[in-house]
Amino acid sequence: MEQQNYQYQGNSVFVQENSVSKKFFASVFLWMFVALLVSSVSAFVLANSPGILSYLVGEKGFTIFGYITIFAPLALVMLMGAAMQRLSFPALVGIFLLYSLLTGVMLGFILLIYTSVSIAICFVAAAVIFAVMAIMGYTTDVDLSKFGPILMAGVIGLVIVSLINFFIGSETLNYILGFVGVAIFTALTAYKVQEIKRIGEGLDESGSEIAVADSKKLAIMGALSLYITFINLFVSLLRLFGSRR
Repeated sequence: MEQQNYQYQGNSVFVQENSVSKKFFASVFLWMFVALLVSSVSAFVLANSPGILSYLVGEKGFTIFGYITIFAPLALVMLMGAAMQRLSFPALVGIFLLYSLLTGVMLGFILLIYTSVSIAICFVAAAVIFAVMAIMGYTTDVDLSKFGPILMAGVIGLVIVSLINFFIGSETLNYILGFVGVAIFTALTAYKVQEIKRIGEGLDESGSEIAVADSKKLAIMGALSLYITFINLFVSLLRLFGSRR
C-alpha cells in the first residue's frame, strides 16, 4: 500500500463545511463514544453478575482468567499499533471493540471498590476536564508537539510504576500516582486533540482515495488514543477523590 504523508502543514485550515478533516474529527469522537458505551455496559454487567465475577476473582485473588482480562488490553493496543496497515478496517474495529469490552471489565472491578456517588462525581469531573482541554488543544495556536515525547515518557513511567504497585498494593504510592496521572492525562488530552486535528488537515491536503480509505483506520486509532486518555484521567481522579465502599 502506498504510504501517505499526513504531516501537519502550518498553513492548513478547515475551509470546507464538509471537508475530509471535519468528517475525520467527528468520526474519531463518535468511535470514542462507542468505546465508552461498550465499556460502561461491560462494567455494569460485571458489577451485577456474581457468576461472571467468580471466574475472574477467587478466594486467593485474581484467577488466571482474571489476569488475562487485566493484561490482554495492553496486548491488543500493541497489536493495533503495530499491525494497523495490515489489518482490514473490520478487523481493526473488532479489536477496538474487544479492547473496550475488556477495559469495561476492569472498570467493573472499580464499581465494586468505590461508591456510586464518588464514581459519578469523578466521571463528570473527568468529562469536564477532558472537554476543556480538548477545546484548548483544538483552538490553540501553540505547537504542542514538542511536549509529546515528555508526556509519553511520563505515561510509560506511570504504567511501569502502576504495574509494580499492582503487586505491592501501597496506598501512599497509589495516591501519588493519582496526582501524577491527573497532571499527565490532562495535558495529554490537549496534545492528542491537536495531533488528531493535524492528521485530519493532512488528509484534506492529500485528498486521494487511499487517504480517504486510510482515514477510517486513523479515526479508530485516534479514538483509541483519546479513549485511553479519558479512562486514565477518570481512574486517576478516583485514586485521589474516590470513596471506597
